[in-house]
Amino acid sequence: MKISAVIPAFNEAKLLGATLRSIQAAGAAFGERGWTMEIVVCDNNSTDATAELARAAGARVVFEPVNQIARARNTGAAAADGDWLIFVDADSQPTRELFADVAAAIESGRCLAGGSTVCMDRRSRAGDAGTGLWNFISRTMKWAAGSFIFCQADAFRQAGKFNLELFASEEIDLSRRLKKLARREGKKVIILHHHPLLTSARKLSLYSRREYLRFLTKVIFHPRKTTASRETCHPWYDGRR
Repeated sequence: MKISAVIPAFNEAKLLGATLRSIQAAGAAFGERGWTMEIVVCDNNSTDATAELARAAGARVVFEPVNQIARARNTGAAAADGDWLIFVDADSQPTRELFADVAAAIESGRCLAGGSTVCMDRRSRAGDAGTGLWNFISRTMKWAAGSFIFCQADAFRQAGKFNLELFASEEIDLSRRLKKLARREGKKVIILHHHPLLTSARKLSLYSRREYLRFLTKVIFHPRKTTASRETCHPWYDGRR
C-alpha cells in the first residue's frame, strides 16, 4: 500500500516547514503497517521560498501556474502515484494518531473517502464557535474540510476530481460526488473525530468580522456565483499571510 500526501501551497514559506515535519512524523502510522508514503507539494505560482523549502524537506515539488486551490490539488494528485490520496493544507498539522485513524479506515475495506474534524492552533471565542459549527455540519453531512481529505485514488479520479469552476467550497462539491460514488459501491464516506486536525487560525486575525460577514452573506444568497469568483473569494487568493 502506498499513500500520497498532497499539499497545495501558495506563498506558504512561513508555515509549510511545520506542516511537512508533522506529516513526516505522522507517516510512522503507515510505516508500522509496512506501507510507504510520498509527499507531493504543488507550488501554486508562489513568489516566496515555498518550492525551495519543500524540496529541502524531501518533498516532490510540482508546479501549477494558475492560482486556484482546486487546480493545485488536482495537479498535485496527477503527479502522485499512491493507492490513496491525503490532501493536507499547507497550514495544517496532522498527527500520528490521525494518520493511524486513516489507516484503520482504509484497512476496514468499507471506506471510500473521508475527512477529519478540525481545531485551531489559537483559541478564541469566534474560532471555537466557527470550528464547532463546521465540525457539526461536517459530521452530519459527511462533508470533508478542505484542509484534510483522504480518498482512494481511483475514486478521486472516478468522481471527477476537484471542480475547476470553483474558487471556494470545492471540498464540499467533491464530498457530495464521493458520497454518491460510495453509495453505488456499497462503501462509506467518514469524518474522523477522535484526533482533530490542527490548523492555523491566521485568517481570523488577517480578516475583519465585517469582511467575513460580507463574504458569508454573498454565499448565503448567491452561493454558486460567489464561490465561482476569484475576486469574491479573496481570503484564499489575495496573498495575505
